Amino acid sequence: MEFAALFALTLLIGMLIILVAVAVGKQKGEISEQLEQNEEDSVAERNAVKAPTAKKQKQQQRPRKEKAQQHTFSHPLLASSLKSHSGNVTSLDFSSNGKYLATCADDRTVRIWSTKEFLDRDHKCLRANLELDHATLVRFSPDSRAFITWLANGDTIRIFKMTKKDDGSFTFRAASEDFPKKHKANVINIGIAETGKFIMSASTDTNILIWDLKGEVLASIITNQMTNSYAAISPCGRFVASCGFTPDVKVWEVCFGKGGDFKEVSRAFDLKGHSAGVHSFAFSNDSRRMATVSKDGTWRLWDTDVEYKKQQDPYLLKSVPCQSSEGSRVALSPDARVVAISNGCSVAMYSTSTGQLEEEFHGVHSEEITELRFDINSRYLVCSGDRAVRVFHNAPGYRAAIQDMQAMLKNAQNEGMKQRLQQQIQEAQSTLDTVLTAPKN
Repeated sequence: MEFAALFALTLLIGMLIILVAVAVGKQKGEISEQLEQNEEDSVAERNAVKAPTAKKQKQQQRPRKEKAQQHTFSHPLLASSLKSHSGNVTSLDFSSNGKYLATCADDRTVRIWSTKEFLDRDHKCLRANLELDHATLVRFSPDSRAFITWLANGDTIRIFKMTKKDDGSFTFRAASEDFPKKHKANVINIGIAETGKFIMSASTDTNILIWDLKGEVLASIITNQMTNSYAAISPCGRFVASCGFTPDVKVWEVCFGKGGDFKEVSRAFDLKGHSAGVHSFAFSNDSRRMATVSKDGTWRLWDTDVEYKKQQDPYLLKSVPCQSSEGSRVALSPDARVVAISNGCSVAMYSTSTGQLEEEFHGVHSEEITELRFDINSRYLVCSGDRAVRVFHNAPGYRAAIQDMQAMLKNAQNEGMKQRLQQQIQEAQSTLDTVLTAPKN
């Protein structure tokens, strides 16, 4: 009896345990299914968030920067375009022997070009690198065996010596030390006197410094022109001139003793007559003529071959209306026959004898012209503004030379002189005809 009761109790307890186990298992299954469902929902939500985010990121990606297109320009008088620089050309200068053109750009290079290759199809150049900086100005030394640069970041002058190799090319070596920093404002021009006795640097704050070749300051000139817009050394190496906010150009003589020692800087003369500030000026090769361009809308030609020590003032030879703007540059051909004026991206060429507009070149560069110069032989006019340097035939110069020789021929008394002039006229006319009929660049 007792055994039967015990058996029944054990059986009851076993059934209860089985029921509890079944119930717990069922609950675990439901929980597992719920967890799996929650996980799937979570993944779906994350994917839903990721999709628009990825799309948004794709949309926000910056477009690939395309390489800037080279500005195109053509003209019957365009002799060539020098295009090796990868940055905008900031300055250029011809060597005094007429063989080379130096250019500098914000691509951290100075390049030397051969002028005899201007008319070639391909234009080779030699490159000097500027470490961790770039030049804003470049000027040749009088012996054409060195050049100086103004460093944009260093705010100083650096000299480079040129050593000619057996193959005719050059190696470039920077001086061991740069000039000390002295200017407190932006430097607008530098130069080396043709005499080799001094270097000039000028800044916008009316300050001009005269240096010796070793980097010692010889003198400081305060121009009192409110601001300087341009300054330069005369080709003869005697004078330094500046222009700016005031309507005049001031000229000083840099004086040295017989032994070559620096003496002083003394005021020589002024160019007076403009009614507004002067943008720029230029000398003829013999320093006997100067050209100026002003905010008053005129360019002027001056006779500066005067006895300034006897208080004789320069003579105004011509005043001609022209288009100009802030930053305009003027170039006077070495023989003083042609004046060129830059206005933004364009250039105009005038005859100095008649004042007539001879040629106009519109849209020469994609940016404002930074430099405008004639070569030493008055054959070419070159300018910079973007990555290219434009080289133009000086057709107005050839025409003016022919007219001058024809006038001389009429007055010639000597038969030998007449024959020489006739030959020179024929040669000049032949050169001009070749220029005008040459294949267009």
